[in-house]
Amino acid sequence: MNGRGELAALAAAGLWAIASVLYGIVGQQIPPLRLNVIKGIVAIALLIFTILLTGESLSTSAPQSILLLCLSGVIGISWGDTAFLGALNYLGARRVLLIGTLSPPMTAILAMIWLQETLNLTDWCGIMITTLGVAWVVTERVPGSSLDVANLWKGISLGLLAAIANAISTVISRVAFSTGSVSSLWAALLRLGAAELILLAWLCLPNRQPETLSSSGRVTSRVIFATCFAAFCGTYLGIWLQQTAIKFTAAGIASTLLQTSPLFVIPIAVCIGEKVSWRAIAGVIIAIIGIALLFFA
Repeated sequence: MNGRGELAALAAAGLWAIASVLYGIVGQQIPPLRLNVIKGIVAIALLIFTILLTGESLSTSAPQSILLLCLSGVIGISWGDTAFLGALNYLGARRVLLIGTLSPPMTAILAMIWLQETLNLTDWCGIMITTLGVAWVVTERVPGSSLDVANLWKGISLGLLAAIANAISTVISRVAFSTGSVSSLWAALLRLGAAELILLAWLCLPNRQPETLSSSGRVTSRVIFATCFAAFCGTYLGIWLQQTAIKFTAAGIASTLLQTSPLFVIPIAVCIGEKVSWRAIAGVIIAIIGIALLFFA
């Protein structure tokens, strides 16, 4: 089991990097709440198909674990992901991912309070170095990027909400795994299923304020394909791997590695022809040192 959770977290971060780029594009045509519902439906269908294919059964010996995973999904996916997608429209991926670096320390502290998970000095050093490396990458100034004050504060508020929801839901999932024997695959389905029910109810509210987009656009077949592919990478595979990481490693370590998505955005940028600065490369090297400390602590 050694290293299994850490590898799953890094794989999830890589997939989320791909999904974040795609969601940042399709989010200009599909409002955040509706986009969250669509990606959830696609991922749930894929998870059900996978469960039927593998014949994996749900252990009902610990109903508390099932309820906790459902609660984790409501907080982390229905609230957190909707806030994250909204923040992307206001701030862009780089700034939102910077705010997300607050999540690992919050997760580690909450895990210490709720789970009595104690991290040694090397673990804490690894968390801080990795977080600093990611922050160094995403704080690089992008030429020509500017925001008005109203959008800035809306984006920051939504980004903070997403980071807090992510920290709380990670710890709740960790509690669920420590009190029952639910598999990572079923955990992903339970979390998504509960979140989807809340999101659908939210959409059906009669007095719900209509969602607005930063730019208008027609939903084309390319947008639909990109949304489905992002849901496959970031929601289906990403959440499955996320739950595997939370199950097999400490909550603070899992959260830190799951927040390394900006590092994986850099090779994507290179592939699409963007210029990568030495600062970004230095940030990656710093983060890799932190990741190594987490693996070998």
